[in-house]
Amino acid sequence: MSTAVEMEQLTSGASNRIIPVLKTLRIPLIFIRSMILCLLVTLFPRRRHSQRVVAAVENSFAASPSAAKTARRRSVWRSEEEDTLRRRALAEALDMGFETGDGEIQCRWRTSLFFGVRRNALFCRSWFPATDELKGILIIIHGLNEHSGRYVQFAKQLTSCNFGVYAMDWTGHGGSDGLHGYVPSLDDVVADTAASYPYIEEKLEGIVMTAPALHVKPAHPVIAVLAPLFSLVVPKFQFKGANKRGIPVSRDPAAMLAKYSDPLVYTGPIRVRTGHEILCISSYLMRNFKFVTVPFFVLHGTADKVTDPLASQDLYNEAASKVKDIKLYEGLLHDLLFEPEREEIGQDIINWMETRLDSIAERTLVRKQ
Repeated sequence: MSTAVEMEQLTSGASNRIIPVLKTLRIPLIFIRSMILCLLVTLFPRRRHSQRVVAAVENSFAASPSAAKTARRRSVWRSEEEDTLRRRALAEALDMGFETGDGEIQCRWRTSLFFGVRRNALFCRSWFPATDELKGILIIIHGLNEHSGRYVQFAKQLTSCNFGVYAMDWTGHGGSDGLHGYVPSLDDVVADTAASYPYIEEKLEGIVMTAPALHVKPAHPVIAVLAPLFSLVVPKFQFKGANKRGIPVSRDPAAMLAKYSDPLVYTGPIRVRTGHEILCISSYLMRNFKFVTVPFFVLHGTADKVTDPLASQDLYNEAASKVKDIKLYEGLLHDLLFEPEREEIGQDIINWMETRLDSIAERTLVRKQ
């Protein structure tokens, strides 16, 4: 595998966005200075009438920012709520059924809302074979800025092989609550996923990872230092230099057009807290590869410009899992399930799951004998 693939870092150009942040901080400083001048004027001994006028102006000036701040917050909340409802309507309108030419329905599907750990409404989808035969269930956790509706065709391939499918939109993604593209906590995403599917830990028999973000680095070392602070002070601020809209993620032009014209796919600049969360979890995973024991299958394109295929190889090499497999696709990009070879890749995943289930069935049979 070639190691010369040039990676586009997640926070590319983010260091150029520190200056605008500091510029915006000048406004409060000017405001504070003006307040000090007003205070000096009121303390300066002048005629009583002038003091009353200045005091009245000061009181109205002090009350005005508070009212304006409240009004701005309400306006932002209404705007986010309207955007959530718009995205949810689009998510509901997506065609998820698979009907043949004669009208035969090939699977059963439904959408629903689930309330997460922070009581926010999360949009969920499920697909099941039309027959009662069910080999297993695959839970799809989509990637950053995506949504579950993009995986309809993969769900079709899975249900045709008698697998059921669940999928949930992250907070701030697809039809779920939250500011579009904003992820305040990846821990919450994990907790929401676990809470939405009861007994998932007990029933989990393996994990399939496609192009995982395991070795994400900031564009500049200073970003790693400042990110924790800015994620607390201005968590929703957008690193405009990190806008990855249009980055090649598939060699299929139709798939590229579909992704970047999809209104449910977030294509704006990454937000500070979201970027910080990704840096944190990536760093944590890299430090703990040797403690991974769950069975897994990792797939990665060697020409991926979003995440590092070498990190997937490191995971495979270092993980303590007794059952682990890796497949690197020469020349393929990031969105493996949207590449021209998507059917082959989907079948590789299905084959791995079937092999895994057959192995479990054999061990169970041996124990009973």
